[in-house]
Amino acid sequence: MKNVTIIGVGLIGGSFALDIKTKYPNTTIYGIDNNEAHLEEAIALGVIDKSTSLNELSKSDLVIVAIPVDVTLDLLPKILDNISENTIVFDVGSTKENICLRVKNHPNRRNYLAAHPIAGTEFSGPRAAIKGLFQNKTNIICEVEETAFKLQEKALALFSDIGMRIRYMNPKAHDKHIAYVSHLSHISSFMLGKTVIEKEKNERDIFDMAGSGFESTVRLAKSSPAMWTPIFKQNKTNVIETLDKYINNLKHFKRLMEKDDFQSVYQEMESTNYIKQILNGIK
Repeated sequence: MKNVTIIGVGLIGGSFALDIKTKYPNTTIYGIDNNEAHLEEAIALGVIDKSTSLNELSKSDLVIVAIPVDVTLDLLPKILDNISENTIVFDVGSTKENICLRVKNHPNRRNYLAAHPIAGTEFSGPRAAIKGLFQNKTNIICEVEETAFKLQEKALALFSDIGMRIRYMNPKAHDKHIAYVSHLSHISSFMLGKTVIEKEKNERDIFDMAGSGFESTVRLAKSSPAMWTPIFKQNKTNVIETLDKYINNLKHFKRLMEKDDFQSVYQEMESTNYIKQILNGIK
């Protein structure tokens, strides 16, 4: 790859840039971002080399779209309007069905690969970029058959070189499953944080008592609302379904405690310990 453009030079886009610089040192990394300060910071940190614009995309071999999913919906068709026939474009959005539908009939649909790297932290902006972020992480690819084979090979080679595992899934299944393992986790973290903050108004020392368990559980509550609100909006139906099931489980747990049925409380937790085996298997 000679020229790569990153649209959205924050955590994910910036981390891709750092890995590309490591694996392909002769590549020039260009950046596009609606926040001029982010572009300046990314250049100063050496995350990207230069800034550019949409009308210069035809010069890029690869375009990575790392922006909120609602912006991707509007911008992706314009990106595909401006590329060359040899450019491969992939996005990193946490929802896939609506994005795939938006460009289904675009003349350059063959140049687009729908991707979702399962990687990240609760931080944002160019300074949050991490070299090696994607090592041993799963990357879900949707509708791979819609992407020209020679073009998808470019992206798949990059994913392999930076250490990612590939899973293939249709967009509808992706959005349903990710609602459980990602979107629900963030909502749970945000609402736990809200609950404790509301309590803290009356008990000022509550955070002095908070241990590592609380800190790890609410870590995701530090994530960007500007990124996550559009995700919840795009995946509304699946997220509501997961919330219904989660709330029912919480109510059931509460009823067991109200009845002093702590043997059942124990059994509920013991059966859920099976999650350790599942997660160890993934690792």
